[in-house]
Amino acid sequence: MAYKDVYAAWQADPEAFWMDAAKAITWDKSPSKALFDENAPLYEWFSDGMVNTCYNAVDRHVENGRGDQVAIIYDSPITGNKAKITYAQLQNRVAAIAGALKAKGVEKGDRVIIYMPMVPEALMAMLAVTRIGAVHSVVFGGFASNELAVRINDAKPKAIIAASCGIEPGRVIAYKPLLDGAIDIAEHKPEFTIILQREEAVADLIDGRDFDWAELEASAEPADCLPVEGNHPVYILYTSGTTGQPKGVIRHTGGHLVALNWTMKNLYNVDPGDVFWAASDVGWVVGHSYITYGPLIHGNTTIVFEGKPVGTPDAGTFWRVISEHNVKSFFTAPTAFRAVKREDPKGDFVKKYDLSCLKQVYLAGERADPDTIVWAQEQLKVPVIDHWWQTETGYAIAANPLGIEELPVKLGSPSVPMPGYDVQILDEGGHPMPAGELGAIAIKLPLPPGTLPTLWNAEERFKSSYLNAFPGYYETGDAGYKDEDGYLYIMARTDDVINVAGHRLSTGAMEEVLASHPDVAECAVIGVTDQLKGQLPLGLICLNAGTDRPEGEVTAECVKLVRDKIGPVAAFKLCIVVDRLPKTRSGKILRATMVSIADGKDYKMPATIDDPAILEEIREALHSLGYAG
Repeated sequence: MAYKDVYAAWQADPEAFWMDAAKAITWDKSPSKALFDENAPLYEWFSDGMVNTCYNAVDRHVENGRGDQVAIIYDSPITGNKAKITYAQLQNRVAAIAGALKAKGVEKGDRVIIYMPMVPEALMAMLAVTRIGAVHSVVFGGFASNELAVRINDAKPKAIIAASCGIEPGRVIAYKPLLDGAIDIAEHKPEFTIILQREEAVADLIDGRDFDWAELEASAEPADCLPVEGNHPVYILYTSGTTGQPKGVIRHTGGHLVALNWTMKNLYNVDPGDVFWAASDVGWVVGHSYITYGPLIHGNTTIVFEGKPVGTPDAGTFWRVISEHNVKSFFTAPTAFRAVKREDPKGDFVKKYDLSCLKQVYLAGERADPDTIVWAQEQLKVPVIDHWWQTETGYAIAANPLGIEELPVKLGSPSVPMPGYDVQILDEGGHPMPAGELGAIAIKLPLPPGTLPTLWNAEERFKSSYLNAFPGYYETGDAGYKDEDGYLYIMARTDDVINVAGHRLSTGAMEEVLASHPDVAECAVIGVTDQLKGQLPLGLICLNAGTDRPEGEVTAECVKLVRDKIGPVAAFKLCIVVDRLPKTRSGKILRATMVSIADGKDYKMPATIDDPAILEEIREALHSLGYAG
């Protein structure tokens, strides 16, 4: 079947489509139907089925004779450690940790916070929690104590599983003092913690509260999988909220299993046994969906990579891992590729490795500018697929579904909506916009299985954040348009559409032009306040390694390029060179924070910022232009 046939089949009978997809999951009790809409606009999927996530991700592969297949490859260029863990070994270790949790009183529905770096035990902890019907909430390892405390107070965990430390290039981050600080601050206190001791920084354990992972694993009675209802939460994942109070996105068990399993072949074009690598972190949604659950549910081998795209040890680390571990599908953020491209613009490191195993590359997390995609296509000689999704959806809203059909790539577009997603472009009054016109991107309800059914203990906030702006739709918070072929273009967050003298302009379109300049490695465009025009676009560019031209020449060329490509209407005159851009750890550029700095407004330091020092550099750069107070 072609993509249009598959999408049409879903449109014609969503119930039949998802019930058919559900057959690939092993149910303890099959659901009677797919969609439960009694509480619309709060929808649920497969609610009356009984099923266990860990069983589907681990045990069933062992029972089906694939216990000797490698489930997890651990590759840590930072520590020099590597390991391969088979499905049978994974089953034994997960059952033991689940047994330890159970013995200490963790029951179905209890929450367990996981605060760990990129080590296989992070995945084991997640799976162990789901094995006994508890609900995990992974918090990015190394998060500050006060941010961790906010999540402890919201999730109210019975237990916390942490590592003694995380390891970054050139430094060891002790997690235990951060964890102790968070528990001290938090109003809710966990009953106990489990600490994975790493030799780089062994933690002091508090008697009676902290327990050693290795000792518990060695002595525990293994726990069996506990079937739970299809609408039982698998996890809570906190995403940043505009109020400063993070939003707890939840995922229901049945839909999560069905949707992720469906995507592994249809989207990522891998078969059971193939090696799949998402170069992300378990603290992010990509790590949940495509390091842990998606690949393991589908019977793939997944890679846990403890490193960075550059500097561990060089810009060739991605290609080494792909070559060494026979990766078929690779998923990363455009930011990571931009970092590699900046260090290795001619692709010299790519040529050092045999990448014949690699069949396709996927980008998500930030808008993939055409220049980065073209660079990757030329270097890797495989399809490079931009696809678009959110923490809230858990998997792709729009993509090029290579496992169904390889559609023509249109640079700048994540291609077309996936089955389950009826994507519309709406004006401010909620009316559909013509092809080619910029508007708010919204998805007609119900959202498909595996997406967020609501927020953790915050139903009204869920409605006000996502459903109230356009009744009958989920508001994505992104702005964009569709072309005449139905391809979607994500141009900016709704907040990043700027208004220059009454013209609504996309910062993404300007960034696309700037990124096409041969000396520009990476860029961001923000709207700064202007007395005359309301807002003016300001470009911040980072130059490629080895560029020795005067900065003024490059910025002048960039200004001319934008004026030539977008026109005088953009009023693009301001462009400066900076060493680096402020980002979250997942690679998202902090545009809104830079706008606040430029306009001299107060702002809250984002909890997920990778390096706070960059904001001071940005402030100084903006100050040189007469902004930032």
